Amino acid sequence: MAQWNQLQQLETRYLEQLYHLYSDSFPMELRQFLAPWIESQDWAYAANKESHATLVFHNLLGEIDQQYSRFLQENNVLYQHNLRRIKQHLQSKYLEKPMDIARIVARCLWEEQRLLQTATSATQVDTDMEQKMKMLENLQDDFDFNYKTLKSLLTAMDYVQKNLTDEELADWKRRQQIACIGGPPNICLDRLETWITSLAESQLQIRQQIKKLEELQQKVSYKGDPIIQHRPALEEKIVDLFRNLMKSAFVVERQPCMPMHPDRPLVIKTGVQFTNKYFRKGSYFVLYYDFIRSRKFNILGTNTKVMNMEESNNGSLSAEFKHLTLREQRCGNGGRTNSDASLIVTEELHLITFETEVYHQGLKIDLETHSLPVVVISNICQMPNAWASILWYNMLTNHPKNVNFFTKPPVGTWDQVAEVLSWQFSSTTKRGLTIEQLTTLAEKLLGPCVNYSGCQITWAKFCKENMAGKGFSFWVWLDNIIDLVKKYILALWNEGYIMGFISKERERAILSPKPPGTFLLRFSESSKEGGITFTWVEKDISGEYFRTSLEPYTKQQLNSMSFADIIMGYKIMDATNILVSPLVYLYPDIPKEEAFGKYCRPEAAPEAEMGGDSTSSKLLPCSSKSLFS
Repeated sequence: MAQWNQLQQLETRYLEQLYHLYSDSFPMELRQFLAPWIESQDWAYAANKESHATLVFHNLLGEIDQQYSRFLQENNVLYQHNLRRIKQHLQSKYLEKPMDIARIVARCLWEEQRLLQTATSATQVDTDMEQKMKMLENLQDDFDFNYKTLKSLLTAMDYVQKNLTDEELADWKRRQQIACIGGPPNICLDRLETWITSLAESQLQIRQQIKKLEELQQKVSYKGDPIIQHRPALEEKIVDLFRNLMKSAFVVERQPCMPMHPDRPLVIKTGVQFTNKYFRKGSYFVLYYDFIRSRKFNILGTNTKVMNMEESNNGSLSAEFKHLTLREQRCGNGGRTNSDASLIVTEELHLITFETEVYHQGLKIDLETHSLPVVVISNICQMPNAWASILWYNMLTNHPKNVNFFTKPPVGTWDQVAEVLSWQFSSTTKRGLTIEQLTTLAEKLLGPCVNYSGCQITWAKFCKENMAGKGFSFWVWLDNIIDLVKKYILALWNEGYIMGFISKERERAILSPKPPGTFLLRFSESSKEGGITFTWVEKDISGEYFRTSLEPYTKQQLNSMSFADIIMGYKIMDATNILVSPLVYLYPDIPKEEAFGKYCRPEAAPEAEMGGDSTSSKLLPCSSKSLFS
């Protein structure tokens, strides 16, 4: 029977998993229409060989055309429309990347096979176990065979469980780390919840079957009875599997986070409320605080909570602790105690530990989990360095308890740092950093280089040491720019109007061919608190072109006037003592009014049009000589 036909005969719970396999990248309608042809192709080979992928992709388009013709003959307007839309989508997305669709289809077919195997295995477990119990009741001589079969089943279940906990769950925890520092928020627990629940249910069913052996033993027993010899070991094995599964499945779904700083979890300020959510099966939750490096904390708030399904969206048991407050205990002299004097406060990592007791079918299981390492601060001015510690830790390690990480912090590569830096923008705005912007940042950190890939960056270089010729570190400078973007120029950043990070050489190169009045927006390299300015092209009375910049606008200035208003209202005195705006076209050639007009205050526009008071700032000419001759 064809694989697709087998899938359609599965139970609803497996069909739900099947539905999740397909999306617009590879629509289920296409899988349905071309099922025999799709299953006859070697997609795994195509996924690794571009020439074959191209051939298969074009054959796929041909099959779509043939199917479309059949629908045309059948006068099936709806299927014609859907098939035409699917073909157009595939051509637009995969014509230049045929290996991508090959990988997607190969993955879907593999997942289908796994789903069939899972469904078959689950059904087989129930059927086999009941048959074997009847055989044990009627044919004691067959016990050895059934015992070996059951041992094999438990071995296979052990293998599946290790794969689930050591790979799938570990992968989810790593994705959670990445999401905490701004990476892709791919941390949905639904699929893992389904797998773990199915596995746990199977284990409990097997335990019930083993219990029936005990009932059989009570009905009839004799000297040398194999049930008496082997049943305890079987029950111990299944209980250990279930116990270990529950311990692995007890996870932190939502890491500690202060409500006022949702984009910067794992940093907790003493005296400020934070929340935690913990997730899995259980019945009773007890919160404890731990002691790291002799620093002692009291967690104020509800420290005991009963788990329930009301705080979960998927029917699992969970508990969410809200309005928790951390208070540090002071030593006798009123100061902070620290067993490792080499670490500053923002490099000290701490764990919040949670415990619960699970009671199920006579079993008592003690579970424990903990948050990712957190940094505890006492003043909000420590937030930038604390967040840098969180970034560095979660970027470079997946060790869940390495609170001594910063006693000897490992180095990171530029590729790792670049990705994390881009996430700091993309996670709170609609736009990450371009390769060109990242290259400029790499030059700030590492100096001029042809290829930054693989270059190593130390923790001190990233966060603690001052940049060359500056009185502040790279991270302090960049963090203030991130804050500037989020609070003052977010809309302009999202539009892509701010070039932001650009070297002097690159600025000169792109402005050289542009007419006077062309300008670009970039971040200040000298302002510790974060600043933004603009550079424009001018022509002097002799006809020579030169560039002019301003001292940067800081947060203090942007508090009183938006940057869009500043740009629209900026004027200078020309050679004839007339106020004119030197800003005409945003690079490359966007009219200033088109780019910034919609972001100006309505009352600011007439003033700019009438040539009223202009925005003033100190001019910083890039050169007094002709730059573009």
